[in-house]
Amino acid sequence: MATEDAIRSRIADLIGRRKNVTFEEIKWVYDQLSSKYPCKTRKTTHGTLFRIGHVRFMVNSHNPGSKQVKTYSVDEFARAMTELGWYD
Repeated sequence: MATEDAIRSRIADLIGRRKNVTFEEIKWVYDQLSSKYPCKTRKTTHGTLFRIGHVRFMVNSHNPGSKQVKTYSVDEFARAMTELGWYD
């Protein structure tokens, strides 16, 4: 389990480099926050829907060969983290 500072630092790092983020990095943040909030994931046709507390966001995976997620998925992640108070 990572500290709050480590989680906040990782979130800021991911949002800072929107074009080079992998699904596993977002999943790591989700796993860390799952001990603090009720969390749930659901696989969909085009990706994974994450719910952390009352906030939902989607990470799309249109290109299964690439490990990087689309920038709009990182933007959704940033919106969710801002709404939860983990990113300013």
